Amino acid sequence: MRDRPIFVTGGAGFIGSALVRRLAGDGRPVVVIDKLTYAGNLDSLRPVADRPGFTFEQVDICDAPVLKAMFEVHRPSAVVHLAAESHVDRSIDGPAAFVQTNLVGTFTLLDAARAYLSTASDDVREAFRFVHVSTDEVFGSLEEVGRFDESTSYDPRSPYSASKAGSDHLARAWQHTYGLPVLVTNCSNNYGPYQFPEKLVPLMILNALEGKPLPVYGKGENVRDWLYVEDHVDALIAVIERGRVGVTYLVGGHGERRNIDVVRAICALVDELSPPLARPRSALIEFVVDRPGHDYRYAIDASYLSDTLGWAPRHSFEDGLRATVQWYVDNPEWCERVQSGEYRRERLGLASA
Repeated sequence: MRDRPIFVTGGAGFIGSALVRRLAGDGRPVVVIDKLTYAGNLDSLRPVADRPGFTFEQVDICDAPVLKAMFEVHRPSAVVHLAAESHVDRSIDGPAAFVQTNLVGTFTLLDAARAYLSTASDDVREAFRFVHVSTDEVFGSLEEVGRFDESTSYDPRSPYSASKAGSDHLARAWQHTYGLPVLVTNCSNNYGPYQFPEKLVPLMILNALEGKPLPVYGKGENVRDWLYVEDHVDALIAVIERGRVGVTYLVGGHGERRNIDVVRAICALVDELSPPLARPRSALIEFVVDRPGHDYRYAIDASYLSDTLGWAPRHSFEDGLRATVQWYVDNPEWCERVQSGEYRRERLGLASA
């Protein structure tokens, strides 16, 4: 089935474009399905846009008739569903968009895939996979010890994580009820090149490069498990090719760090890799009022994925962060083009209760 394309929804976004660049670069036919909202950027696909088998379709995953046509025209071998509203702060300010895209959009895509398979040949149905990509935030917050694994109960705390939890349940329901060959992945915080600068790592890099304040929520003691995006791509390809239908796989980077330590590491790298300022970038750090309902700690036990599919992260946090800072230093034009007038690195998520 390698002659049939893989659908990548949200393929012009951060993780999606990294997956598309890998698949298309390896000669796999790919159809990118993306609405091109503020975080979708065709520049992120430019390195592979002229490859044979690459197709871009500007489509809203909530548009059922258009999705039906996409399946009929392209007849994919797999769907990797990455299209989502994904920023916690934005979900606090405007939860409706998260419900619409993450819940209604996922339902619409699942049902389009089910309709497609209902008329497909036996060999197509047997080979088809629907990989639903989700987040560790659906599990809620950890204390000082412990890690999330495939048996962890759901406990979402934000509008974003609640909408993703709901979409996870829809995906599993379509597998159990209709026999759609669904696999679910839950990943930790991704970072790397081409990430839209509302997220912590690129926001801090760009502000540090320009000598702007570096706002850190609370005391910066919240802990995240950082996963380099290319390692996540390795995991997704392993799941597409060797994962078992109906199974959930957790993907983590073995990179637990406090937010303040991440920001300080970024400051040191920007000082090293770009022209210096009159004072170290760490002097730009400012502690600001914490995010409402800020989860304390996330950490993933990815041993099941490693044991069953042979995956392991190839990048340490230090190496991945250095590569990321260097990419942003080297690509100021991409950074400028991706930031429309809609978002200029202002503080989000300040909606009152």
